[in-house]
Amino acid sequence: MISIKSVLIADEIEQECVDLLQQNGLKVDKKIKQTEAQLCELLKNYDAVIVRSATKITAKILESTAGSLKLVGRAGTGVDNIDVKAATLHGIINIFVSGPLLKNKNAGNSRSAAELTCTLILSLARHVPSAHSSMKDGKWARKDYMGEEVYGKTLAIIGLGRIGQEVASRMQAFGMKVIGFDPIVSADEAAKRNIALKQLDEIWPLADYITVHVPLIPQTKDLLNRETLKKCKAGVRIINVARGGIINESDLVDALDSGHVGGAAVDVFTEEPPTFRPLVDHPKVICTPHLGASTIQAQQRVAVEVAENIVNLNNGTGLFGALNAAALAAVLDDTKAQYVRACTSLAQILATLSKDAKNITVEFPNASNGLQKAMQAGTIVGLLQAKNVEGVNLINAEGYGSKEGITVKCEAGSGNELTIIAGDYKVRGYPSPAGTIISAINGNKIPVSLLAAGILAISTTSNSVVPEKLRPKLSVEYGLIGCGRVALFSSELTPEEISTLQNFVVVHF
Repeated sequence: MISIKSVLIADEIEQECVDLLQQNGLKVDKKIKQTEAQLCELLKNYDAVIVRSATKITAKILESTAGSLKLVGRAGTGVDNIDVKAATLHGIINIFVSGPLLKNKNAGNSRSAAELTCTLILSLARHVPSAHSSMKDGKWARKDYMGEEVYGKTLAIIGLGRIGQEVASRMQAFGMKVIGFDPIVSADEAAKRNIALKQLDEIWPLADYITVHVPLIPQTKDLLNRETLKKCKAGVRIINVARGGIINESDLVDALDSGHVGGAAVDVFTEEPPTFRPLVDHPKVICTPHLGASTIQAQQRVAVEVAENIVNLNNGTGLFGALNAAALAAVLDDTKAQYVRACTSLAQILATLSKDAKNITVEFPNASNGLQKAMQAGTIVGLLQAKNVEGVNLINAEGYGSKEGITVKCEAGSGNELTIIAGDYKVRGYPSPAGTIISAINGNKIPVSLLAAGILAISTTSNSVVPEKLRPKLSVEYGLIGCGRVALFSSELTPEEISTLQNFVVVHF
């Protein structure tokens, strides 16, 4: 359905990524430190681009390369350097390699970030960096660095994706009680990992340690601020190995100065390198220079995983970590894809018959259960293709449909065929390896299987006739059982020829 043949690598990445792509027949070029203007021109010549965190893929880049660029791959955690909304609008897949834990067992750089988080929790508990510095200064100040056990303490994890869950399993081994918050994780899912799922207002007064593992988005900016810190237990310790800006740095310093927050460990900053020295220089703060993914193994894993994603997409065997392509990811298997293509073809017919097809129902057979989101997207694609809307695909169909006021609902049908319905109009058919077979229009059956291909003329009246001068181009013609007629043409018709098809509507497949 989507084929990636050429890839630009825009940031430094391990050679394993390049090797894997080239071994699978892809053209790979590496050009780093490109400006926005340079990328606007360069990416017109590539199907995909791979970035780490340095290069920003902006709305301007995505708009200028729409129609050529098909995929943006982020080798690492978080996508705040990519305009995902703009990518979706232009039908460009956005993948990253540190999505939910269950999607990819290799874990990208999640394991490394989790290990650093655990290291910082234990370092806060035992004052390891300060004690180390004291020894380097020639001191032997054992009493100054009395620590505490983490056993029995409550660890709150904000964000229960791969990294959050990895942190939980490790700190549970130290005897910590783990509570957590994640808006898309159910209480049952959390309980399977011995995590008590709670709302944020419940978490603040309970936690002895709080670690954040969420992306930096408007909803998480300054998540920990003056007001939320006041709600926390006195002496709480804060850890951030996620993104700078999730914790308000100035408010954190004030809470540290007051003693309400007992300590903090910060690997990421609002500005990097950090310019807010009161945080970096604070005696209760452990700082590291964005080391979450800085292990040899993590760099190799994310490089290989982003390449594997592209290869798997080409092979139709998987699409892990897709942020905006759920419909596409569901139909990489060709048998499933046939149902979605059938929805598109049948919707094209429906939109041609009904000029105002907005509220659509898709009745689907049991064999396509589970593909509802993909079938909705495929239906919208067909409706808009019939209106000659360009650039719409399974990735951006939902957005286009919303803009056009189209709603599509899927309902389980009683038969083995797909039926697309809009008011009094309905089209029925089924998928096949050769393409979509149309079986009925408005309840009137086609006497012989008819493939949705070429140019199809449809009449819903009983007295329509194909003009004699068009018959040399006619492939097949059938009267519908009940009322109507269909005519399939094997060669292109001119606008003048189409105008002679009185009482017919014409679909171009």
